[in-house]
Amino acid sequence: MKKLTHLLAATALTATAAAPAMAEKWDMPMAYSASNFHSATGAEFAKCVTTGTGGEIEIVTHPSGSLFKGADIKRAIQTGQAPIGERLLSGHQNENALFGFDSIPFLATSFDDSAKLWEAAKPSIEKLLAEQNLTLLYAVPWPPQGLYFKDEVNSVADMKGIKFRSYNNATSRLAELTGMLPVTIEAAEISQAFATGVADSMVSSGSTGYDRKVWESLNYFYEVDAWLPRNYVMVNSDIWAGVSDANKNVINACAELAEYAGNWRAKEYTGFTLQGLRDGGMNVGPASEQMTNELKEIGVTMTNEWLDAAGDEGKAIVDAFNSQ
Repeated sequence: MKKLTHLLAATALTATAAAPAMAEKWDMPMAYSASNFHSATGAEFAKCVTTGTGGEIEIVTHPSGSLFKGADIKRAIQTGQAPIGERLLSGHQNENALFGFDSIPFLATSFDDSAKLWEAAKPSIEKLLAEQNLTLLYAVPWPPQGLYFKDEVNSVADMKGIKFRSYNNATSRLAELTGMLPVTIEAAEISQAFATGVADSMVSSGSTGYDRKVWESLNYFYEVDAWLPRNYVMVNSDIWAGVSDANKNVINACAELAEYAGNWRAKEYTGFTLQGLRDGGMNVGPASEQMTNELKEIGVTMTNEWLDAAGDEGKAIVDAFNSQ
């Protein structure tokens, strides 16, 4: 809390010192619903920047993929169609395996381990983004990922042929290795996809299921704690270069505050949303011992595949994480 107070004070002081200048409007596309904690954190970050810069930079958030669909957000920022935005890091794994560091099954399965893994990977991710004309501002983890199903599942064999919502390379590969059928579905389309039978399962956090009211279509959530993927907020590097030092200080302070608040929300939201799934009528609990063991075997396969694809830099990230 002391850290939070200092950040707010620093932001307020910078805002007071800022000199009047031409106002800029930054549209900020986001893939998830406005009620999602990532979107709520992003909205507060936007307000912090707008207030802290004295209105010189006004950030306006556009949740639910309303400005650009999730898969198009990063490209829009790289090319300057939008100055700033939020996206799932592992959504870019098809570009470079390093982006999927946080979706290695059963490597980092708790918030503490997720923080350690991010510390190990952050320099490589910042370098990779910089090569793509992007500057990292902050990143926030999702709660641990579990498996959603319409019908009861007790083993990998029970999953065969089930239509599975995928959102990155790791989820598509998980579907293949379990015999499920991957269907690419953006977060904003989840409710409709389940209601119309386009998909009958997914791996995601309790947060996503709660926000999209998936109990209206699905009945089971298994707490397998597969991984904790991260969303991140990026800004176009050319646009960032034109921001005054004073306003950069404000934005960085707001970003640090957002990361702190987002991490806190993710932890607090975990229990709340799982209870929300129960209240909605879902069966929520751990997977069977057989299914857990079979998924961990699949996790070993996927880990080795990721290490092969990510090369020496990927191995260095995992080694650095394991040595902490």
